[in-house]
Amino acid sequence: MSSEPSYVEVNHRELARMRAIVERLDDHQLQGAVNEYWTVAGVLGHIAYWDIRVLVLAEKIDRGEPWAPGDAEPDGDWLNDSTRPLIHVIRPRDAAEFALRIAEQTDARVVELPLDRLWPHEPDSPISPARHEHRGEHLDEIEAALQARG
Repeated sequence: MSSEPSYVEVNHRELARMRAIVERLDDHQLQGAVNEYWTVAGVLGHIAYWDIRVLVLAEKIDRGEPWAPGDAEPDGDWLNDSTRPLIHVIRPRDAAEFALRIAEQTDARVVELPLDRLWPHEPDSPISPARHEHRGEHLDEIEAALQARG
């Protein structure tokens, strides 16, 4: 039986899936729409944003700081809506490759964090080490959009 937490393998699987998507798509495909609001590269940038949030919050654990109300994920879509224009001005290939680098860093970082400071072990924790959940949801959307285009 592995001593690694249960999320490590599935995080790795979704990271490999993201890498395969990024490596197979050309720059034009990265600019393609996933939905009315986001391009493929934009969705990857969105994933990177939320992974960066985990990296920043991990620093609070390092400093021994308690969680504050402002650390919680905000209600509503306003944060995603406000970051979308910024994410979409990044060159698509740069956004895609950046998302991969940040995902790798985040997966490596969450393995180092004490489980008792992470959700669900600490119900008030804003950090879920199961990065695969968010990535998988959006990678499913990307793949569906790519498949619909043929």
